[in-house]
Amino acid sequence: MTRFRLTVEFDGRPFMGWQRQAHGPSVQQAIEEAVTLVTGERQAVHAAGRTDARVHATAMAAHVDIAKPITPFRLMEALNARMRPNPVAILACEEVAGDWHARFSCIGRRYIYRIAERRAPLVLEAGKAWRVAPPLDAEAMHEAAQRLVGLHDFTTFRSVHCQSDSPVKTLDRLDVTRVEGGIAVEAAARSFLHHQVRSMVGCLALVGQGKWSADDVTAALEAKDRAELGLNAPPDGLYFVEAVYPA
Repeated sequence: MTRFRLTVEFDGRPFMGWQRQAHGPSVQQAIEEAVTLVTGERQAVHAAGRTDARVHATAMAAHVDIAKPITPFRLMEALNARMRPNPVAILACEEVAGDWHARFSCIGRRYIYRIAERRAPLVLEAGKAWRVAPPLDAEAMHEAAQRLVGLHDFTTFRSVHCQSDSPVKTLDRLDVTRVEGGIAVEAAARSFLHHQVRSMVGCLALVGQGKWSADDVTAALEAKDRAELGLNAPPDGLYFVEAVYPA
């Protein structure tokens, strides 16, 4: 049995999320079915993290164990061929040690949330960014974002359906930058709560619109109450962009 590390890119719009679901298609299902077609084996594909419905990834890390002799390049090419027309692609494939695990070996995860700052409806970027009418104050958003960095109880920014044992997490970085056509919010941590990034972005957007201040963000955090959340951003603009592992 050989363990292969996969780097996966996907457009989340047609999927219910990464994890297999009884009520709709998932990214995990698309890859696992391709693995069966290529190798004749039913193998589970494990990822660095789960994603919600309609959330995207540019570099999700995953792994799968294969008994059939096959090179990483041939496996990558075969999986990509079998997954069409699903919007999922294996960008890289390599053999790894049998004790390497996409989820449990991961020591950091990074997301980027894209806000399209425009009044007109999104056409080419529909489902791939959150449209917010201008103007947004990116500097005020970044200042407010720093109130959330560090070790905190993120109950306010946690979905009621979150399965994590504790709402306490350490947020390593939350940066807001102006980019062409809008704003990017970058979040980095060892792990995140369900909806945490989207909830933080929603509140930062209120700051950018002048509806909230940095003090309002702090008050929401300290309330430790989901009812105090200002806004939960839609999944459209969220991208899993990096899984970090020990050197």
